[in-house]
Amino acid sequence: MNKRLETLLDRISAWPDEAQAELVESILRIESKHLGVYRLSDDERAAVRRGLEEMRAGKFATDEEIATVFDRYR
Repeated sequence: MNKRLETLLDRISAWPDEAQAELVESILRIESKHLGVYRLSDDERAAVRRGLEEMRAGKFATDEEIATVFDRYR
């Protein structure tokens, strides 16, 4: 743990309860972002399903088609 964090942690006990509660929520969000399991929203889940359906239907460009487009603009 770095020294700045240690110093801050020492001061937290003097914070008002509301500020401590806000800190806890922030820490939980950060922990979830970096260490937790990401949960898709309903919109994200629907977008993934649409993408998988399009893939199965062959609606994606081939590697050759993509290369042709990139070659036009190089």
